[in-house]
Amino acid sequence: MPRIRPVLWKKSDSVRSFDAFCDGTLVLLDQTLLPTEVRYIECRTIESVWEGIKMLRVRGAPAIGIAAAFGVCVGLQTVFRNADGTRREPSEDEFFARLVEVVEYLATSRPTAVNLFWALDRMRAKGEALRGTVSVEEIAATLLDEALAIYDEDVVLCRKMGRYGASLVKDGGRYLTHCNAGGIATAEYGTALAVFYWANEEQGKEIRVYADETRPLLQGARLTAWELHENGIDVTLICDNMAATVMRQGKIDAVFVGADRIAANGDTANKIGTYSVALVAKAHGVPFYVVAPRSTFDLTLENGDGIPIEERDPNEIVRGFGRQTAPDGIDVYNPAFDVTPAELIAGIVTENGVISPVTRELVAKVVGQNKSAPGVPGVLGSAPDDLS
Repeated sequence: MPRIRPVLWKKSDSVRSFDAFCDGTLVLLDQTLLPTEVRYIECRTIESVWEGIKMLRVRGAPAIGIAAAFGVCVGLQTVFRNADGTRREPSEDEFFARLVEVVEYLATSRPTAVNLFWALDRMRAKGEALRGTVSVEEIAATLLDEALAIYDEDVVLCRKMGRYGASLVKDGGRYLTHCNAGGIATAEYGTALAVFYWANEEQGKEIRVYADETRPLLQGARLTAWELHENGIDVTLICDNMAATVMRQGKIDAVFVGADRIAANGDTANKIGTYSVALVAKAHGVPFYVVAPRSTFDLTLENGDGIPIEERDPNEIVRGFGRQTAPDGIDVYNPAFDVTPAELIAGIVTENGVISPVTRELVAKVVGQNKSAPGVPGVLGSAPDDLS
């Protein structure tokens, strides 16, 4: 089924790759307007890209990484233009000074989603590898190719995760998810929701998904419920504080969530409230699964204690969606993410397979591979090469 894409690069009509770089535009689905309005916005300046990431117009770790990669191209366009808009050729030093400036600026937009830094580092490394070997025009064109490759790779790996995760889904099953880890959080297919899409569309399994509304910005209500409904998946919306009740009533067979950063031991940062869901799932014997690509793992962090947690504007709580719901002057604590300890996670679904049990050794083995290896403990099957 065709899906709405949250991040696009609008190219010029020219077939020259440098023209596609120089005249192209980053286009984002403005997710702050969903579900009542579907509108795309054009980001023609690096400041508009930063604002789009910071203000959650684009959100979801993989989509943030893709947007950042294209954002590097947007930021570099300025060195090829004179004040009157005509083209110029910058010096190599000027080009690379701007590259560093753009990467460092975009890195300040959101601190928790590791895909942001992974994509920015990849773009900078690609440019530096070509320094002194080809013209700056060729480097710029290659950087656009790299951003497009990041996009295309995400499409493939999300389908691989969907296929692996679908092995954990049964026909007639009922599942809970938190926040939005769907197609609009990635290139087009999703992480956690990819599991449901593959199980339903490719395997014909009938399933029901319970979506937490996900306070305070209601990504589950505004985005997940909307996306699943649009794609023909049976979805029931619940308030966050109803998760324990539906589990106690035996209505949930497993939980599937996405991730924004995963430490070397498997501790997982995801949208605030995920930890509570994991605790409730453990109490009721419900398996709790995380679905995330290898780019979401940060193996430099020993455990979740080192994951930086973004704190957001108090108005998201006290004046959410424009209506005041708390007294003036009240203290507010508004972390955007929490960390679920690895011991609460039954498995982490990656494009290389399912890490289960979640141990430091298996994380290192699976995440460090280029391809899934049959026979490796904790990995279900081999890589679905037909999707590559």
